[in-house]
Amino acid sequence: MITLENVLDMWKTDSVIDENELDKTTIDTSKLHAKYLEVFSVAKLQLKKNENRLDELKKEKWLYFTGKMTQADMDARGWAYDPFNGIKPLKSDMELYYNADKDIVQAKDRIQYSKTLIDALEEIINAIRWRHTHIKNIIDFRKFTSGV
Repeated sequence: MITLENVLDMWKTDSVIDENELDKTTIDTSKLHAKYLEVFSVAKLQLKKNENRLDELKKEKWLYFTGKMTQADMDARGWAYDPFNGIKPLKSDMELYYNADKDIVQAKDRIQYSKTLIDALEEIINAIRWRHTHIKNIIDFRKFTSGV
């Protein structure tokens, strides 16, 4: 799995415009777009996978918290037989238990991480999309400063 840190490190290198080789930089723009589009697509799929896993986990936790899960299933997951440690919570309090459950919190954290990665990749792809404008501005500035 690609990480946000890896993507940002790659972008630090890839975002540099070599002012001495503007023609090569222009040609490489399509390659950069393809590279980050591939990473973006994989990240979107990973997000969907994480969202689906959260939905599955919520169902499992519902079975667990309502006492409908078998002991064999609890043993397989390593969960205690009494999720409330002897306390009988009110139905209205159940949302607190779901929101504080470490497995659900971790699944939500993975989703948020995936969304942050996707946001970063969208910004990178937008920068690549408008890279030709930056190159044109460099060329126009050089023309201006040289008196052409």
